[in-house]
Amino acid sequence: MRQAPAGRRPFGRLRGLGRRARWTTTALVALVLAAATALTATGPATAAGSAPSAAQAWTPKPSPMTTPWTNQVPTDTPLAEYPRPQLTRPDWANLNGIWDFAVTSADAGRPASFTEQIRVPFAAESALSGIQRKITQNDKLWYKRTFTVPSNWNGRRIQLHFGASDWRTTVWVNDRQAGAVHSGGYDAFSYDITDLLVGGGTNTVVVSVWDPTETGGQAVGKQRIRDVAPHAGGGIFYTAASGIWQTVWLEPTAPAHIGRLDLVPDPADNRLKVTVRGTGTDGHQARVTVSTGGTTVGTATGPVGTEFTVPVPDPRLWTPDDPFLYDVRADLLSGTNTVDSVGSYTGMRTVGLARVDGLLRPVLNGRFVFQTGTLDQGYWPDGIYTAPTDAALRHDLQKHKDLGFNMVRKHIKVEPQRWFYWADRLGLLVWQDMPSMDLRTPDSAARTQWEAEYDRIIDQHRSSPSLVMWVNQNEGWGQYDQARIATKVKAYDPSRLVNNMSGVNCCGSVDGGNGDVVDHHVYVGPGTTVPSATRAAVLGEFGGLGYKVAGHEWYPGGGFSYEDQPDQAHLNNRFVGLLDAIREVRMPRGLSASVYTEITDVENEANGLLTYDRQIVKVDEARVRAANRALIDASQAAPAPVTLPVNQYRSLRVTTPGYTDRYLRHRDGLAYTDVVDGGSTALLKNDATWRIVPGLADSSCYSLESRNYPGQYLRHRDFRVYKEAGSTDLFRADATFCPVRGANGGVRLSAYNFPEQYLRHYNAELWLATPGGTHTWDNAALFTEDTTWSVDAAWAP
Repeated sequence: MRQAPAGRRPFGRLRGLGRRARWTTTALVALVLAAATALTATGPATAAGSAPSAAQAWTPKPSPMTTPWTNQVPTDTPLAEYPRPQLTRPDWANLNGIWDFAVTSADAGRPASFTEQIRVPFAAESALSGIQRKITQNDKLWYKRTFTVPSNWNGRRIQLHFGASDWRTTVWVNDRQAGAVHSGGYDAFSYDITDLLVGGGTNTVVVSVWDPTETGGQAVGKQRIRDVAPHAGGGIFYTAASGIWQTVWLEPTAPAHIGRLDLVPDPADNRLKVTVRGTGTDGHQARVTVSTGGTTVGTATGPVGTEFTVPVPDPRLWTPDDPFLYDVRADLLSGTNTVDSVGSYTGMRTVGLARVDGLLRPVLNGRFVFQTGTLDQGYWPDGIYTAPTDAALRHDLQKHKDLGFNMVRKHIKVEPQRWFYWADRLGLLVWQDMPSMDLRTPDSAARTQWEAEYDRIIDQHRSSPSLVMWVNQNEGWGQYDQARIATKVKAYDPSRLVNNMSGVNCCGSVDGGNGDVVDHHVYVGPGTTVPSATRAAVLGEFGGLGYKVAGHEWYPGGGFSYEDQPDQAHLNNRFVGLLDAIREVRMPRGLSASVYTEITDVENEANGLLTYDRQIVKVDEARVRAANRALIDASQAAPAPVTLPVNQYRSLRVTTPGYTDRYLRHRDGLAYTDVVDGGSTALLKNDATWRIVPGLADSSCYSLESRNYPGQYLRHRDFRVYKEAGSTDLFRADATFCPVRGANGGVRLSAYNFPEQYLRHYNAELWLATPGGTHTWDNAALFTEDTTWSVDAAWAP
């Protein structure tokens, strides 16, 4: 996201399957939660192995802002929900909770003692962790706890899973290192720790994490090393989140077991394409069954590691309006024996590009559906990178639905797999960013690490039906090899759209020229992004309307936005005006998606539709929902475009009641309205007559040439409207207006380069007026009437 601009002209159904048994959604959730209690945990132990520390002695730190869930986080087992909804087994054990903790210098070995306690999986900088202090590149984080493996797991392999840990993580079990060091802050990783365990006894796990944040070369997203207490400044970058920040858990598996299901829906051919991947599976077969409501829809058997298809006859398509999910079960077969079973789900949908009425558009199930969403950065004042509860994680997505959005751009962060489950279940199209590296040009080691982590992220989320686009890079941050990476990602996951660079018009970014979309960032916007012959047009960021709510600011008085709003009435009018401008002006001319900045405030950014603490919804939900619904519906059944007679003279009459005898005219280079009738002078009639010509900046719109001053056109400049001549690109844009349907057969004229602004008469003067704007001429009274014109016969033909 860009820094706040100066001036007016910026650029442009958890489902699972037990072993040999089918489980309903409700039964599985109950089972996997109950299984969490099967772990006998002795609590965090001291380094010397003395009596366990008492979890009751640990307390969280005060959160700078309290969300509705801050005080609902359990001490012993936070985030107790099953963490991997697309690959479920009934037996598992949650290791979240109180761990012993220490911080050493970055180059130090294991500390002799762990003198603190931390609540996992909250980052050390967060209040909910109980640590809440700044971590730098000079620090190494150390975690320790003990556990006992349930006796009914005997004979199976024990997997230790980490949802995510930022950044370089090393794990020891009973003083022996578990596998290789993991480098990556956003991807899940696992270790088979069976051979490191003490049979029937207490085991100790120690974890070290080193996180250099922006001083390293790795993917960091918006994280920066900062004081954890609210403070002035910060801009568009926020507090870092170091260490373990997603669920840690144990799972027993068979020696030969399934590790991943790649599910690619193919509804056009009534089938689901499946690749079952696993460990120790040489010579095994996989049987995959698709069902709904306990009734089998289709089943097929194929080799492990090779794609095969399962029939799904007459599939019910997944859409945001009907996010229907099928149950999926995969059985690993050794001859006729089932040695492993996992549960999953899928949504039958396709994503691609197609020409619709001559314009290249993204299509869902073969149909263009305008994608309207927000920038969702996934930050929390209490948990920073980690939502306090699963209900909180779901909340922000539900708010998108409540506000009428059908899409969300997950911005420069990758959420836990349960977030994707909620997006799949609620019905939101997801654009997933690959988290950026620091702003500088990355070296070869950083590039290798970033691409390897990106591949793992794609693999871990490639079966989510909600995910429709990968966004590779953003505004040039750490940019390199844009075209090559876009080609690589498309080849690695051809079932989705690829965005080579979000914000190609911004901040020194370099467009790779390929991918499926051309993506502009325009604040406030919505700007004039148009499709090309090979790429659809999307607005990757716009808006940034700010409204600070007293008592709900991260640092009172420190908030900023791209355009401050004086009150909620202006905020509502301004935001709905932007959505209406997209529907009326930009979508008909090729725009196919828009991402509003943003769903919530984040630290000192006050651009949110909700406050950072999620306590206040700043906008009128019903009104915003209606505007979004109108936008989506218009993309499904677009009305005929409004056209004007080209190369003909016409006069534009006011339609505001009481002023319908007035016409748009120029006088001394300025535009006014004046009363014109049969008795008016020839000069006045000439001044009130305009030749309608193809738009100087865009021939699908129009320009208005003076009748008596050929070569001079109606144009806006600093909101006032003039009659002038000019030859620059800026002049041509300022002199181009796009017609939209007004009331009672009238026409509204939107500025080509500021589509949310309309030609308005106010006190007999002509202005560009903005719904929800703060200028005198933006007054909400009679706004629609004052901006609606009747295109009449010319006074001076």
